[in-house]
Amino acid sequence: MRERVNSKADHVYGELKEAILAGILEPGEPIDKPTLCARLGVSRFPISAAVSRLAFESLVVIEPQHGSFVARISAADVRERLFVRCALECEIAAEAARRLPREGREALHENLAREREAAAADDRRAFCALDVDLHQALTTHLGLRRSGEILDGLRAHLERVGRLLMAPEGRVRAVLAEHAAIVAAIEAGDAAAAHAAMRRHLTNIAAQFEAFARERPASFSP
Repeated sequence: MRERVNSKADHVYGELKEAILAGILEPGEPIDKPTLCARLGVSRFPISAAVSRLAFESLVVIEPQHGSFVARISAADVRERLFVRCALECEIAAEAARRLPREGREALHENLAREREAAAADDRRAFCALDVDLHQALTTHLGLRRSGEILDGLRAHLERVGRLLMAPEGRVRAVLAEHAAIVAAIEAGDAAAAHAAMRRHLTNIAAQFEAFARERPASFSP
């Protein structure tokens, strides 16, 4: 019986988390538990358990006597995490141009091919997952385990922003072109070009974020 309850809570958690990451539930929006119970066909307990997990992940804010709300995004935290990510990933791209092994280069090309398929199908969720995979392939195949752990932590906190920034028309194609430029520089063994291509890519993300924050200030906390 407990396993069945846990399974329901896991399902609700997955549904709620995806809705928040995809922007279906917007920052500041209340979590309507009765509506969720009716839509998902569950009691209040799995809903409450899922909300508690999401609060632990800073995706939901629980306000006693008021309710639960989708957490607003800390603009300052996003900026700092993007800053650290850029500093680290540009150096990793340069290092990849110097010594990424053959299997690493093959992984990058395979990823690009799958990204093109996702872009052609307009599958943003799949493309976002492949975006993460491409960046992770660099640290994995370079054997940079500690750097990979740091970047995985940064990406986990930036996932909601990353998904939201991928929504505008044409952004997926732009990211695909930026990734292709990074991979081409690595394939050519040009460390300076790989560093520059990664910087352009991550600078574009930062610029997209600033534009998004200006357009939707209610979604952010300082």
